Amino acid sequence: MTERPVILLVAEAHRDVIEAEFRARYDRDYAIEVASSGREALERAADLCTVSSRLAMVAAEYQLPDATAIDLLREIQAVSPPSRRVALVDFDDYAEHLEELKRAALERDMDTFVGIPRGPRDEEFHTALIELLSEWGWSVAHPVVTAVDVVSDGPTPTTAAIRDVLDRMGVPNRLLALDDEDAQAIVEEVGPDARLPLVRPIRGEVIQDATPQSVTERLYGSYDAIPEGTIADVAVIGAGPAGLAAAVYAASEGLSTIVLESDAIGGQAGSSSMIRNYLGFPRGISGMRLAQRSRIQAGRFGATFYTGRPVVQVEPGPADEPEHHHVLVEGTHLCARTVVVATGVAYRRLGVASVDERIGMGVHYGAATSMAREMQDKEVYVVGGGNSAGQAAVHMAKFARNVTIVVRRDSLTATMSDYLIREVEATPNIAVRTHSRVVDAGGSGRLEWIGLADSRSATASASAQSETRAPSSSDPEPEVASDSVERLPADGLFCLLGAQPACHWLPESLALDDHGFILTGRDVPQETWTDGVPPASLETTIPGVFAVGDVRAGSMKRVASAAGEGASVLPLVHAHLEKLRQSGV
Repeated sequence: MTERPVILLVAEAHRDVIEAEFRARYDRDYAIEVASSGREALERAADLCTVSSRLAMVAAEYQLPDATAIDLLREIQAVSPPSRRVALVDFDDYAEHLEELKRAALERDMDTFVGIPRGPRDEEFHTALIELLSEWGWSVAHPVVTAVDVVSDGPTPTTAAIRDVLDRMGVPNRLLALDDEDAQAIVEEVGPDARLPLVRPIRGEVIQDATPQSVTERLYGSYDAIPEGTIADVAVIGAGPAGLAAAVYAASEGLSTIVLESDAIGGQAGSSSMIRNYLGFPRGISGMRLAQRSRIQAGRFGATFYTGRPVVQVEPGPADEPEHHHVLVEGTHLCARTVVVATGVAYRRLGVASVDERIGMGVHYGAATSMAREMQDKEVYVVGGGNSAGQAAVHMAKFARNVTIVVRRDSLTATMSDYLIREVEATPNIAVRTHSRVVDAGGSGRLEWIGLADSRSATASASAQSETRAPSSSDPEPEVASDSVERLPADGLFCLLGAQPACHWLPESLALDDHGFILTGRDVPQETWTDGVPPASLETTIPGVFAVGDVRAGSMKRVASAAGEGASVLPLVHAHLEKLRQSGV
């Protein structure tokens, strides 16, 4: 039987009440242990971290004989970084300590604080605990029950990409080596000529020579299943926060809604380990969980998802069929009366050949939450100064020996939210290396080291380039003298820098800005206005085609604003559909 994770309770004055409450709800799945003081708790936590037991949570009442819960939980972070930390506050003391507790939560001395239950069925208390345990189980623990098995003959970029996309969608999975008994059963099922990697979903046939695209298509709907002649009211292209919000509101209002996504449902937001400033989630929510809930919500309203292949073209309706647009995907196409483009942005490549040669073998573009567990006690570098980079660094620090954030600027203040900067500063094994850039990497197959150079040495080159044209993601890094490059040991490099839209597949009549983002509303060129009137606020130069979220020029590039735009586009969609009805087409 698998050893149960541990919930460590630290209490004296309210020990009986706290222990009884935890045992009544969690004793089956977790081993409940109790300590009476901060010192005893620290010693027990250290012991648990040296054996196979996993310390899922430490919950301490506020006033202990030798410390406060804040003091203890701050020290627990160094002993067991992945553990969730909760302060338990007596109702009579709540008001007195509230400001101190709020400050401690903001500074990441603990994950949250809750009142000690005063009676039965305190569901608010247990909701807080279950949310934390759920996120711990997803991000730290290996799944006990899996929905997908991946069989490979060793770590490869493809298997890493498959597991990353599964984790971003919240699909529990495990990687099986060829000599594993369960793997042998899957290989025998396929036959002697099985082509690795093999992926077996909980339902359906084994996928041979699997790719992330073939796996997502099998899980969430193949484009080949789209009925011929389908004309949707709304086709949403992209299933990040903006696209998911558009799908929820469109489907909930009775519009036939189809969502097309080439990658993981959830987009880049799905890789965010914890979003703490999203409205309505005071304890934060992971990007995966937010995307998972949004997908389920849209599906329950009737939206249909198709994944695994990119949209390659949108063709405005011809003169004889002006009532709908054609959306082309590899191998098929569908028609829609309105189109919402919500494809977001992609992380910019470093443009360093020795780095990109090791993608999936220590180098990752994006947070790659599935790889965090593999970084246990290793040296990790995160490139980028935005919120995604900060979230990735804080998450990786729960596993890695050291995490270094590499930024070209002189600080994080211009690009990262204040709450995340505080988290970074409060995490002892995160360092920030300013005025730096990655210019080289190496290792025997896998990443073993990176080369850092002073970013200020490239300022003149970058300035000269920007005078002639906007920088491109394909631009190579300026050359650096080898004697000015510092070589550092590195086991993981996670690149989350820059944002570039992928709009090359859109028709030429759809206007973009100088950086390739979609122009909407009054920002589109005036010569494209109709009778001197600009398009609606989120409408493009093509009537009935809208753009929302990060792909739109002038957007805030935040999860909440993207979701807001996805919701805000619905009145404009309704107005266009009404115009079509009134014109009799």
